[in-house]
Amino acid sequence: MRGMDFENTLKTPVLVLGATSLIGGHLLARLKSEGLDPVAISRRPPSNDACWLDGDLKDPDLADRLPAAATVFSLSPIWLLPSALPALKARGLSRLIAFSSTSRFTKTDSPDAGERAVAADLARAEAAVEAWCAAHDVAWTILRPTLIYDEGRDGNVSRIARLARRFHVMPLSGAGEGLRQPVHAEDLAAGALAAAHAPATRNRAYDLVGGETVTYRVMVDRIFEGLGQRPRSLPMPTWLFALVMRLARPFYPGATTAMGTRMGQDLTFDSSAAARDFGWAPRAFHPRF
Repeated sequence: MRGMDFENTLKTPVLVLGATSLIGGHLLARLKSEGLDPVAISRRPPSNDACWLDGDLKDPDLADRLPAAATVFSLSPIWLLPSALPALKARGLSRLIAFSSTSRFTKTDSPDAGERAVAADLARAEAAVEAWCAAHDVAWTILRPTLIYDEGRDGNVSRIARLARRFHVMPLSGAGEGLRQPVHAEDLAAGALAAAHAPATRNRAYDLVGGETVTYRVMVDRIFEGLGQRPRSLPMPTWLFALVMRLARPFYPGATTAMGTRMGQDLTFDSSAAARDFGWAPRAFHPRF
C-alpha cells in the first residue's frame, strides 16, 4: 500500500470472482493500472465489457467456463468458494486471495439465528479453504474486513445515510458507545493487491480495520456531516429501540433487535499484522456523499 514497494510475486493471468461487489470495481481498476488484464466473473456481468464472463460458482461445468488463471481474487461470499476450488485448480490456480468477514467472530453469539448461521458459515468456509489449499499446493490469503462502506453503494454506512436524509434523525439504542472501525472498499482493493504481491502473506489470515476507531454515535455523526447536515442522533432506551425496530420491519427489511444490541458493543480488531506484512494503511472515517 502507500509508501511501500513489494517484490512483484503476483502470478498472471488474474481472475476476479464476484467482481460486481463493492470491492470489485476498485480492484479491477487497480489491476489494470498495473498493466494487468484481469478477467472478471459474475452472475450479472456488464454487457459492454469484454473482460467480464457470465458465470456462477455453483455451475457444475464451471471448469469449462473459466479462463486460465494463476492468481484468483475471490470477492464472492466465501462459503461459495470451497466447491469451486477444484475447477479453479484445473485452470491453473496457484495463488488465492479471498475475502471473508470479521462477522465470523462478532455474530457468533448474536440473538438473531440468521446472524449466528452466517458466522458459522464463514468459519466453516475459511477452514475448508485453508485445508483444501494446503492439500493442493495453493498459497492462500484470507482477508477479513470490518464494517465495509463505499459512499452510496454499501448496505451499512450508506443505509444510515439514506435514513438520515429521509428522517433527519437517527435513533440509537442506548448511548451508541460501541466502538467501530469502518473500512472503505477502495482501501480493501488496494490491500488485496498489496497482499497478493507480498510473500509474507502466504497461508495467513488478516483482520482489516479502517484507519480510525470511533463510537457508533460518532460514526453516525460523521455520516450526517458527510451529507452536509448537522448531526442529529436520538439515544433511547434499549427496550424502546427494540420496539421501534419491530414496528419498522415491514418498511425496513434489514431491521433487527440485534442491531440495537450491537450499538453498545465494541466490534474492534487489530490490523497490526497486515500493516507489518503488506503495508495496510487505510483512511480515517470521513465519508462524503
